[in-house]
Amino acid sequence: MRAVEISQPGGPEVLVPVERPMPEAGAGEVLIKVSAAGVNRPDVAQRKGSYPPPPGASDLPGLEVAGEIVGGDAAAGSFAIGDKVCALIAGGGYAEYCVAPVEQCLPIPAGLSDIEAAGLPETYFTVWSNVFDRGALKAGETLLVHGGASGIGTTAIQLARAMGNTVYATVGSDERARAVESLGAARGINYKTEDFVEVVREATGGVGVNVILDMVAGDYINRDLKCLADDGRIVIIALLGGARSEIDANQVLRRRLTVTGSTLRPRPVAFKGAIAQSLRQHVWPLLEQGRIKPIVHATFPLEQASAAHAMMEAGENIGKIILTV
Repeated sequence: MRAVEISQPGGPEVLVPVERPMPEAGAGEVLIKVSAAGVNRPDVAQRKGSYPPPPGASDLPGLEVAGEIVGGDAAAGSFAIGDKVCALIAGGGYAEYCVAPVEQCLPIPAGLSDIEAAGLPETYFTVWSNVFDRGALKAGETLLVHGGASGIGTTAIQLARAMGNTVYATVGSDERARAVESLGAARGINYKTEDFVEVVREATGGVGVNVILDMVAGDYINRDLKCLADDGRIVIIALLGGARSEIDANQVLRRRLTVTGSTLRPRPVAFKGAIAQSLRQHVWPLLEQGRIKPIVHATFPLEQASAAHAMMEAGENIGKIILTV
């Protein structure tokens, strides 16, 4: 099969098209003929050598795919050979075929193309697990999303809005601020020209937000604390601003604040399978009703994965970047 591998740690140019043996599905797994694969920040980190795949996972990048089940243990997940699915995987998506745990597969929502569906798993699994499970965002509460124009950000904005929440989002340009507002954010905040702490305070009448989804960390965390309402929660999902943060612990104690976080990739199949079931129950109907949708910024042929990575690192995308196979 055709695939794209990381020849050595480095820039986008180290992504190289190759021929690889087809993977074989084991018990509880299915073989998927990939038609499209999502590009995500963890792929970039893996390419640079800072985010190795978990034990047993493919060394090929790619954490989400859409396509057709062509082999394996489909019946274990109430699927059949020939079914169209999207799937969350721990690696191997940049290829013509990949193996996925059947518990981490979901039917492609009615009305969505394979390209759109390939942009669902990594972002929707991540947002549901971190915003609604770990962050415990409830209807009527407020959410601040950092990186609002990213695949994660555009997903979080739409999903929280559909669940009855008010959402604020930080972005890197006025154009992106308007884009996230068109997706349902009450206010897009250009962090390059505005102080998001002041904007949030003003927008919430000094109360603050209940939950913050933070993919920056670093010096953002102490600023996040100032944005939180009492009993507020910060959920960290990436470290684009660095792993070290200095916080005002007095704020945490006095106002009962929570700072937590998670990574999804190394979690067990059963954990991810439970998220899949929650998504199928609560989120897939919203997708099929057209109330929310994956935002696809650009597509590239599989062999041009390096160009897709260059676009992501340049910060040019609003929504998802997808590889077509």
